[in-house]
Amino acid sequence: MGSAGSAPTVDRTHDPGVDVARVRGEAAARGPAARTGPVPAPGHRLLVGTAGWTDRTLTARGVFYPESATSPETRLRYYASRFSMVEVDATYYALPVPRMAESWVERTPPDFIFDVKAFAMMTGHPVETSRLPADLRDALPAALRARGRVYPKDLPHEVRDAVWATFHDAIEPLHRARKLGAVLLQYPRWFVPGSAAREAILAARAHLGEFPCAVEFRNRRWFTAHTTERTLQFLSDHDVPCVIVDGPQGLESSVPALPAVTSPSLAVVRLHGRRDDLWERPGVSTAERYRYLYDEHELTEWVLRIRALTEKATATHVVFNNCYANYGTTNALEMQALLMPRS
Repeated sequence: MGSAGSAPTVDRTHDPGVDVARVRGEAAARGPAARTGPVPAPGHRLLVGTAGWTDRTLTARGVFYPESATSPETRLRYYASRFSMVEVDATYYALPVPRMAESWVERTPPDFIFDVKAFAMMTGHPVETSRLPADLRDALPAALRARGRVYPKDLPHEVRDAVWATFHDAIEPLHRARKLGAVLLQYPRWFVPGSAAREAILAARAHLGEFPCAVEFRNRRWFTAHTTERTLQFLSDHDVPCVIVDGPQGLESSVPALPAVTSPSLAVVRLHGRRDDLWERPGVSTAERYRYLYDEHELTEWVLRIRALTEKATATHVVFNNCYANYGTTNALEMQALLMPRS
């Protein structure tokens, strides 16, 4: 794939183009993966989906959606006819509103599940003040409003609390309808092991109240020979799922693909692709960073791991975050087919 400092190289195996991916996805959809709902797993809910359903590279004509699916409603209804869950990533960039979640409930089957990514500020990322609701912007000191981009630590305590409350109220319709899987707390690269980080996770869990959550780390220091056991034990002690990651290796933000279950209620697997040449490169678009189509061998490697998770937790969510065009949807359809019981 090339080093982090070299120019991106074309890998036709893992970046074969939309047309090749579409053919693969259609082939998978004609087989066992055509079945909707959870993958059959006795005493367990095994759900497969993607990180989002509205990316422009995915909604482009002829990529994934039929010609008739041109509105947000028809796209979500079509998506939910192919998969049993989805991860909402738009909530990372802007706080949702209750009506949005209510519409998701109305447009999906009764057993469809949403994992919802926490708003950036909730996990220590900087936020653009323009993305805050008007009432929260108005509550900021003038000096902070003028910055345009602020870190959570700079915000008044009451504004931080209001952000959590706004997020909570907005996704309550999902929880009420029993369609909320978990709130994804994806922490930044500079979030490193220590008492302050552990306290931040516990504070986040307290803010979320009755909503389940899962934690994803983006710094390799959480999983060294000296820290792995402590990391997993801390999450286990507090019944917080540790997101199991498949992604580029050998970088500061790399974490190993440890199939560890730290909560008996839920295991979450997120597959980001393996673009090590772009993963930490500044200025790269989200679509390009995750532009990676897993091959059959790479998917098959995960099948036994995922099946093992179903023996340790009552639910498993497998989320493809390689969200360039139809790469994620194709791999999700293929994974569904691979996980289906063979008759």
